[in-house]
Amino acid sequence: MVYSQRSLAARRLLLSHLLLAIWEAGSGQVHYSVPEEAKHGTFVGRIAQDLGLELVELVPRMFRVASKGRRDLLEVNLQNGILFVNSRIDREELCGRSLECSIHLEVIVERPLQVFHVDVEVKDINDNPPRFFRQEQRLFILESRIADSRFPLEGASDMDIGANAELRYKLNSNEYFDLGVKRNEEQTNFLELVLKKPVDREETQEHHLLLIATDGGKPELTGTVQLLINVLDANDNAPEFDKSIYNVRLLENTPNGTLVIKLNASDADEGINKEIVYFFSNLVLDNVKSKFIINSNSGEITVKGELDYEDCNLYEINVDAVDKSTFPLTGHCKVIVKLLDENDNTPEMVITSLSLPVQEDAQVGTVIALISLSDRDSGANGQVTCSLTPHVPFKLVSTFKNYYSLVLDSALDRESVSDYAVVVTARDGGSPSLSAAASVSVEVADVNDNAPAFAQPEYTVFVKENNAPGCHIFTVSARDADAQENALVSYSLVERRVGERALSSYVSVHAESGRVYALQPLDHEELELLQFQVSARDAGVPPLGSNVTLQVFVLDENDHAPALLPPGAGGVGGATSQLVSRSVGAGHVVAKVRAVDADSGYNAWLSYELQPAAGGARSPFRVGLYTGEISTTRALDEADAPRQRLLVLVKDHGEPALVSTATVLLSLVDSGQAPKTPSRVSVGAASVDTALVDVNVYLIIAICAVSSLLVLTLLLYTALRCSAPPTQGVCGPGKPTLVCSSAVGSWSSSQQRRQRVCSGEGPPKADLMAFSPSLPQAPSSSDNPRQPNPDWRYSASLRAGMHSSVHLEEAGILRAGPGGPDQQWPTVSSATPEPEAGEVSPPVGAGVNSNSWTFKYGPGNPKQSGPGELPDKFIIPGSPAIISIRQEPTNSQIDKSDFITFGKKEETKKKKKKKKGNKTQEKKEKGNSTTDNSDQ
Repeated sequence: MVYSQRSLAARRLLLSHLLLAIWEAGSGQVHYSVPEEAKHGTFVGRIAQDLGLELVELVPRMFRVASKGRRDLLEVNLQNGILFVNSRIDREELCGRSLECSIHLEVIVERPLQVFHVDVEVKDINDNPPRFFRQEQRLFILESRIADSRFPLEGASDMDIGANAELRYKLNSNEYFDLGVKRNEEQTNFLELVLKKPVDREETQEHHLLLIATDGGKPELTGTVQLLINVLDANDNAPEFDKSIYNVRLLENTPNGTLVIKLNASDADEGINKEIVYFFSNLVLDNVKSKFIINSNSGEITVKGELDYEDCNLYEINVDAVDKSTFPLTGHCKVIVKLLDENDNTPEMVITSLSLPVQEDAQVGTVIALISLSDRDSGANGQVTCSLTPHVPFKLVSTFKNYYSLVLDSALDRESVSDYAVVVTARDGGSPSLSAAASVSVEVADVNDNAPAFAQPEYTVFVKENNAPGCHIFTVSARDADAQENALVSYSLVERRVGERALSSYVSVHAESGRVYALQPLDHEELELLQFQVSARDAGVPPLGSNVTLQVFVLDENDHAPALLPPGAGGVGGATSQLVSRSVGAGHVVAKVRAVDADSGYNAWLSYELQPAAGGARSPFRVGLYTGEISTTRALDEADAPRQRLLVLVKDHGEPALVSTATVLLSLVDSGQAPKTPSRVSVGAASVDTALVDVNVYLIIAICAVSSLLVLTLLLYTALRCSAPPTQGVCGPGKPTLVCSSAVGSWSSSQQRRQRVCSGEGPPKADLMAFSPSLPQAPSSSDNPRQPNPDWRYSASLRAGMHSSVHLEEAGILRAGPGGPDQQWPTVSSATPEPEAGEVSPPVGAGVNSNSWTFKYGPGNPKQSGPGELPDKFIIPGSPAIISIRQEPTNSQIDKSDFITFGKKEETKKKKKKKKGNKTQEKKEKGNSTTDNSDQ
């Protein structure tokens, strides 16, 4: 007889396939299907075409396929992009009896990195016949059993699914037994052997039957088992259970000894035939016996081993209740234990395809890593979510179910953060939830995006002249915030021309240390300021660099002795010859020694003194200390030798002082004798005077032209300033322009780019005002200082040879730069013989300010300026001008780029002014006129 019943599992399978098809249509993923047991090379699908990839880019982009478990089942032909079967696919081996069975593939291509997900469904074929666990089943039946008695049989199992697993049973024809099929709650067949009529042991002790199981596949496959029925004699009533099937629900991880169920069977017999013992049926598998145990006397089933829902979630236990008669009767029931899932499995995380390190200039959205999650639990316990640690420039992007990509979310900066410890946390939906964490160390690779930087844009260096060749004068240092070769800084000179020579002939810089060396001795008289740039460049690709400016001031040393100017007419070699009348009075200038010094400052300040005569005899002549003018100290008489040989020592004020000697030969003649000048000398003198007159004419024309241009410039500037928007009045407060006028020349202490010119009434803008020598000097104390002695003034030779720059700064010292030594400049005092006259200490150097000037009103009552204060007036050495200084307010800014310059051109202007001087003033200063005429 054949039994067939429509399977509810088939309907569920059909519904699941329908839902899967709907989901595939909207998911955007690629799905294929292939039957199991397909031959090698069976076509599955054109995967490259379906993924939108070109065939030519499969190999360059490193197209590869990855799958969990066995990796050789499916393969892709990179030549045509076809997915084919590579090895035998057994659905039952892959998925067991699961209704859904698919192979999940991850298709990975690089440049850029892309991941595609492909599902290949493995379709079942009828390749497994029904199988019985035993080849023979033995049953014991009492002959007293009535008709319609039922005896359980072990059914067959089919590893296939769906219609291929729908089994039909058939029993060979006989007159005593029939086959009954029932279906339990789990939709499995429950076989029973039905007794059609009582058996007679005396007639037949054993019955041999053949049970055939046939599946629903095409073609149909069958399985058979032999049924051996032994007919027993005696006992009339077998034990009976309340139910034939018991359903129990039990939590997984239930501890050992926990009661599952207590069975109770009854027997209608009396005495020993009523006593019942319980046993697991022979149909119970060994894995069930390892999990449960039954008490034979009480019928209690308890937990024996570890129960894990993920290993097995359903147990079927066949129990026999046997009486204790000589010919025992047996009652049968089935206990179905269904396990309930608990959240006892933490999520599992796999991180693959790490693209490390990450360039700091990587674009937002760059894929860093691929993350796959899984959880063995089911339901909400198996639903996993993924999250990142906060405050990191990364984010997670879901690419597929339980698949994520770690991508860059914002720009990176290695100089701020060089590496990140990214913690990825996976958490399930159980209660309480379980989580797993994995740390990904993301290193940021450096990119050359920072140029070397110096601590300051400009450095000032002071070097004494006559330095040793190759001496170290300064060290530059630049820092690069990058790393490795991008931070390796090399230094070089920015080549330029210094005059007619290249900069590299003066200085060099070490490429690695940044030490700057002077390649040759520097000469202050040739080069006072050497300004150049040093370039710092890193080793990155492309390299970055920056420059720093070095201002090297060459400080003067006393390395030039005073040089005597060529003597005038009548001089022979280094000696000057003059005829002097014996009738001259005291103070008459008879000759003048001229000398210059190539140095500057104190080293170029010359003084003159007369070498004492041999024997200590008092000479009737003296020499001006700073003018070099030789004059008589008394009236000459007949006792004086007719020929006087004077040795004049010319000294500078350097340390140590250098000395030159000038010889002056004086011939004393009587007043009646007119000095005869040779014709050659007269002609030479006339030619010299003519040349001087021509030069003076040219100078006057040049001065007038420059003055006209200056006036025109000032008028144009004033007009432009007055026409500008009135953000600040033309006569408003501003930085003053410092101008000094004297007999030595004109000084300018302002190089401001924005000077303000007042065209109307307003406060005076001049800080230093020049007064004529004829104006009386206002007394500043009870003593009235007299005019300085003529010896106080500079000599014409000093004015001709001096060319120095005086830098007026707000500080009283000259600093060599940040961290450099402070240099105090010395002062010199007047050597005037009159003690009542004021003493002034003029700083003659390369850099001073107003605080280094000191002025004394006589030796008895000195008036010193306080710290940071200026005297009201002072006298410039070598000049009859009186300088008045008005203090600048404390909050005003002094332009520190101002310089005072002395030169030969100023001396020429002074000479022109004195030629056009007031005759009345010359009469009042008759004592000084002789000296002035000798200078001219």
